[in-house]
Amino acid sequence: MYKVVGVRFKKAGKIYYFDPLDYDLNIGEYVIVETARGIEYGKVSRRIQEVDENDIVLPLKKIIRPATTEDFEIVEENQLEATQAFDTCIAKIEEHALDMKLVDVEYTFDRNKIVFYFTAEGRVDFRNLVKDLASIFRTRIELRQIGVRDEAKMLGGIGPCGRMLCCSTFLGDFEPVSIKMAKDQNLSLNPSKISGLCGRLMCCLKYENDEYEEAKALMPDVGTVVQTPEGPGKVVGLNLLERILQITLLDSNQVLEYSWEEIEQSDKIAQLTK
Repeated sequence: MYKVVGVRFKKAGKIYYFDPLDYDLNIGEYVIVETARGIEYGKVSRRIQEVDENDIVLPLKKIIRPATTEDFEIVEENQLEATQAFDTCIAKIEEHALDMKLVDVEYTFDRNKIVFYFTAEGRVDFRNLVKDLASIFRTRIELRQIGVRDEAKMLGGIGPCGRMLCCSTFLGDFEPVSIKMAKDQNLSLNPSKISGLCGRLMCCLKYENDEYEEAKALMPDVGTVVQTPEGPGKVVGLNLLERILQITLLDSNQVLEYSWEEIEQSDKIAQLTK
């Protein structure tokens, strides 16, 4: 078992695990850590705990120390200079006539590197752009191409539901979302109804998907003949989330609604009386 603490570097970013050493760290505290990118400033998002070797990536990087007021001032200064770097990069992109959209700029805490995040339809030859930026900022330059979902996560916004985007407020990682999830939930398959600001299927389609899959596996398909308290009938409609079936009685063609528990109980009774 390994003792670890979870740290985030962005509000809704992925949680990374570090060796807390002998520090007593609580959720919400800020720390200085060693990462693959260099020295970074992060927020403790998961308490110190012991985890199995299979649940982490070894070797673990270490917490260097709890952050100080001076560290926070450095972060604020870096953010201010990143804003200025953003404007500079925009001008250089226009100067080189590159078909790319700059999304965000970020300094590492130790100012060892500036990362420029951008989107583009295809590959972009930005070698001359990198040379220009390196000559201006006198530090390592990284241009990182991101997808439209990552762009929405960085920029934020209001979704079709009227709330702030899930990806920019609490989702650490994107999970696969498929059109099948929308079908199972009887949602409109109109792309404008089930797509988020990024143009991809909304992440929230995943939230209730497990419940729908469980209900779908449990309940009969439309067209199946089942036993009801009033006699045999054919399933003509399903409300998977509430476990309710619409059934047409074979004897009277009357359409009635039953809970899955009622159908299950009737079926058991019918089997016992055979």
